[in-house]
This record gives sequence, structure tokens and C-alpha cells, in this order.
Amino acid sequence: MANTDSFLDEVSEEVRRDRLFALLRRWGWIAALAVLLLVGGAAWNEYRNAQATRQAEAFGDAVLAAFDTDDAAARMAALAAAPADTPEEQLILALLQAGEEADGEEAAAAAARLRSLADQSDLPPRYSDLARLRAHMLAPEDPALALALMDHLARPGAPYRALAMEQQAYIRLAQGETGAGIEILRQVQNEAVATPGLQQRAMQLIVALETGAVLVDAPVDDAPVDTVGDDATGEAEEAPESPGTGAETTATE
Repeated sequence: MANTDSFLDEVSEEVRRDRLFALLRRWGWIAALAVLLLVGGAAWNEYRNAQATRQAEAFGDAVLAAFDTDDAAARMAALAAAPADTPEEQLILALLQAGEEADGEEAAAAAARLRSLADQSDLPPRYSDLARLRAHMLAPEDPALALALMDHLARPGAPYRALAMEQQAYIRLAQGETGAGIEILRQVQNEAVATPGLQQRAMQLIVALETGAVLVDAPVDDAPVDTVGDDATGEAEEAPESPGTGAETTATE
């Protein structure tokens, strides 16, 4: 009986082995293909990541090299030659170029270029919103259009809400709506996302306006600077901690 059981076990084992080999011959190519796809996909992903890293490094090196140049014309030429391959890099490059073109007639062209880039559908909102905000600061549109844009940029949770609210206040003040402008500036002071520099700037402007100052236009520098009259603070304050926050206004008696 023991020999019979052993013989049956061996036969069963052989049958199972034959069936397994038959399945492998019939369907084994699928498993091999799956392995090849997994390995190939991983290799392609690593290649793409390496390419993106090299492109980003090349873009960053070109920008840094451009700003190592003291000559403005050479700096602009170096920025124009920077290899901006992605929409994000193109927008960053346009923002940097806009900083170089902030003065004079070139500001309008820089603003138009930023608005064109902001309209690209493949840009993340934080980039397109920044481009529109900076374009407004370089070359404001019609007050009604500008207010509509600032209302959009100042929506709750938006990345540049406090900066857009500041621009809302400037538009209101420029239209002679001093009370509305001051009220918006007070809201800016209470915004949790507003930087200390922005809150300080709002407070200074409120003080200046409440003492009878009049809002007038002022030139925009490469690094945005906001000033109020001597009656408010006696000194101008620069706010470099918030990119693109510069107000193109000055309060004077």
C-alpha cells in the first residue's frame, strides 16, 4: 500500500509539473512582458527626471550668470538667451525681464508679455496670478478692469490676496474714494497672510491719508518701493520680502 501511495504521488507531481510547464509555454510571455514594461517604465521615468533636473540647472545657471553682469544691456541679453523650456521657466524669466524693464516705455511691453503668458492654460494658478499682479503694477489697465482683476486675486485663500487688496486700495484712492481705500488698507493690516512690511506700509498710508495727504503717482523701481510723505513716517520703507508688492504710489501733502 505504501509503495502504491508513493507511486501515485510521483505521478501526480509529474502531472502538475507538466501542466505548469504547459501554462508557462502558453502564457509566460505575458509575465515577461509585464516585467519588461515595469523595468522600462522605471528607466524612462528616471531618464525624464534626470533631463528635467539638467534643464532646471541649466536655466538656473544662466539666470545667475546674467545677474552677475553689471551692465544692464548685457544682463537683458543674457536673460533673453536663458534656456526656458517649460511654461513656469518662461514666466519666471519674463518676471525677471520685467524687473529690468520696469522704468520707461518698456514697462508696457513687459506687462503685455506677462499678461500673454498668464493666459496660458497649462500654468498653475500661483504663477498666472503672480504674472497678472505684476503686469498690473507695471502698466495698470482701465480702473474697472483692474478692480475686477484685483477682486479675483484677492479672493479668500488666493496666494497673493493681501497684495491684491493693497492694489485695490490704491485704485480706490486714485479714484478719489478715500474712505473705501482706507477701509481696505485696514483689512490688509488684519490679514493673517500679510507680511509685516505690508502691514506697516498700510498703516503708514492710513496715517498719511488721515492727516490730509493726497495720493499721487510715483515711478516704479526695479525693486518695488513704497513711500509716504514726511508727515507720516519721515522715511521711505522698502519691502523686499514680498516679490511684486511694490505700490506705484506716494502720499504727499
